[in-house]
Amino acid sequence: MKVAGVCLAIIVALALQTTVAPFLFSGQYGSVDLVLVVVVYAALQFGPAVGLLTGALAGMAQDTLSGGIIGVGGLSKTIVGFLVGVIGSQFIVAHALPRFVVLLASAAIHAVCFLGLYAVIEKQKLVISWRVTGTQILTTAVIGIILIQLIHAIPGILMRRRLRRGY
Repeated sequence: MKVAGVCLAIIVALALQTTVAPFLFSGQYGSVDLVLVVVVYAALQFGPAVGLLTGALAGMAQDTLSGGIIGVGGLSKTIVGFLVGVIGSQFIVAHALPRFVVLLASAAIHAVCFLGLYAVIEKQKLVISWRVTGTQILTTAVIGIILIQLIHAIPGILMRRRLRRGY
């Protein structure tokens, strides 16, 4: 059940990332990496092994769909998934603020790994536009924490609905 849920979340994130997100987050607002949010959520919920595997699977799928160098996003998301899984298993990351900090840090680590790998592959100097990258990191963290908090609120909402109806 865990595997099916993670795979479904990856598919939904990829679909939203390629169809809806470009229209909602274009121009000055930067872009959001919904696939990274899925990787971070899976790593926090299920640990470093699942985070690593989710990062590899989701990153490779995103690389395949994006048309870039296949493996760069996969490796970056694999690193982030493993690190977040380790952090989630060592520290209490159950409330919104710690999750937001983890999302912010993981988006920053992903950006540095992703851009760094491209710089190494293309044999160029690492140049990071912190204005654009910072906006993307912040947007990903804000949208990610909203989605994660909504996901955690759904069971309580459904339970209250059931109790009100008398089931």
